[in-house]
Amino acid sequence: MAAGAEGMRARLMCGIAASALLLAPAAVRAQMDGMDHSAHMHMEMSGGWRMPPMDMEMPMLPGLDGVVPVVEPFMPGMGMDPATLPEARPSELVPMADGDTLAMSVSMVRRTINGHEMVMFGYDGQYPGPLIQAPQGSTVVVRVVNEIQMPTTIHWHGIRIDNRFDGVPGLTQDPIGPGESFVYEVDVPDAGMYWYHPHVREDVQQDLGLFGNLLVTSPDPDYYGPANREEVFVLDDMLMDAQGAIPWGLDAPTHALMGRFGNVLMVNGVTDHQLEVERGEVVRFYLTNVANSRTFNVTFGGAAVKVVASDVSRYEREQRVESVIIAPAERYVVDVHFEEAGEVVIANSIQAVNHFRGTFYSKVDTLSRVTVQERAVADDLSAEFATLREHDDVQAEIDAFREHFDREPDHHLVTTLRVRDLPLPIVQSMEMDTLYVPPIEWNDAMPMMNWLSTAEQVEWILRDTDTGAENGDIQWDFEVGDVVKVRVFNTPDSFHPMNHPIHVHGQRFLVLSMDGVENPNLVWKDTAIVPVGSTMDILIEMSNPGDWMLHCHIAEHMHSGMMFNFSVGG
Repeated sequence: MAAGAEGMRARLMCGIAASALLLAPAAVRAQMDGMDHSAHMHMEMSGGWRMPPMDMEMPMLPGLDGVVPVVEPFMPGMGMDPATLPEARPSELVPMADGDTLAMSVSMVRRTINGHEMVMFGYDGQYPGPLIQAPQGSTVVVRVVNEIQMPTTIHWHGIRIDNRFDGVPGLTQDPIGPGESFVYEVDVPDAGMYWYHPHVREDVQQDLGLFGNLLVTSPDPDYYGPANREEVFVLDDMLMDAQGAIPWGLDAPTHALMGRFGNVLMVNGVTDHQLEVERGEVVRFYLTNVANSRTFNVTFGGAAVKVVASDVSRYEREQRVESVIIAPAERYVVDVHFEEAGEVVIANSIQAVNHFRGTFYSKVDTLSRVTVQERAVADDLSAEFATLREHDDVQAEIDAFREHFDREPDHHLVTTLRVRDLPLPIVQSMEMDTLYVPPIEWNDAMPMMNWLSTAEQVEWILRDTDTGAENGDIQWDFEVGDVVKVRVFNTPDSFHPMNHPIHVHGQRFLVLSMDGVENPNLVWKDTAIVPVGSTMDILIEMSNPGDWMLHCHIAEHMHSGMMFNFSVGG
């Protein structure tokens, strides 16, 4: 094992090129230094691994009995009694004014999930991290102290922030080593719901609880329209078996093909989330998806729903929806009208796939139970809810970009992947599996094969088809004021086609069309999902100077290479 935090940090920094996401293997290994490895002894498979839970209808592939990932397993706090750690407390609201400073720790905490007491990570001992609230146009200061045994950073996702504070190690800052601190100055130019998370081994750190929301409030009290109350829903999942969490990969992520799907779904870190509302209440939900790979389809039990806003702005016009599809890293603001007394189940409702049997089946997982009381709400907002507001200011702002909508793309990207040294049964099975490819992977339809594929064997690729450059070899250079049209094609004929939520750092963009169909209701985004076989056209406003990233926000895909940097001068 690497010796000491300073030696490890030096080793990490030597390997940094375009992005220190690649430094993560040593970072995770550092937490293992000096720890009691005897805790591995109770695990069922060789090397300390436990196979993830398998649907009984998904048989073990011949030739894979006893096979484990080619990397070592990692669990936080090996040999540590969770009882010695402070119990994580629920997220707390932290209102901040322009210039205020928040001191925030990154530390180990104790959590009980699905009946299992676990060592996890937390921002300021909370799960999720503090809900920071700041007025639009302000700058808040966050002083971060790293108390875990891994380097970390904080990326302020979706914020058009000063580049120095974007949180990408090796590109915008050095990683924050154990015992070190870093001061972030967070400018918040756009109203909306944003979030913060690490940019070092997100597949581990984010999955273990390092995430929180940042709510930027508009000076306009009628920005979203009236609601009786507001609720923050942070959607997540955790991969667990009868002993607790399934280990993560030490030197590289496991689950590199599809990303690490969890089998335990949570809202705000709990599996039994509940609400009570009065009959007739209009509740505004701020939804954030922090899962490694899972795309949620959120339903509201038949209650009337309208979508109001997404990542970086309100929509041109509010619209009725039956559900909200939210990919990793996306946010949506939706208003829900609970008109009738009784129980309403907020659920993840999907059409799952069984690849082994070639069948579909409906799967509904409860996210939250809402008890609608008989007592009617005092402030009846049903008339206001029935009105679908148009936002003239949003439309006017977008109008300035319409001249660019129909021109040819400036850049073309295609997504694909390469694999090497995977077990032969996986390769053979995947050749048959790709006879049918779902546009969205709603569930892990091949848990064993996905678990055994690591980032040392799988390379996910963003290829610039105009130059042939791939991933870190791509270099795009722009100037402030440029308006750039990018076409992304998610090829369906790769080894394992997969949907990709594409995230652009530091800028905002419009999704103009999908598969040639014009988007009828625009909203500024920072993350958008490209289904398998689809072509997405986006228009990026280059408004923020600096060196930035573009990447897939499935954590395991990003750490398997699916990222590159671009620069904006000025």
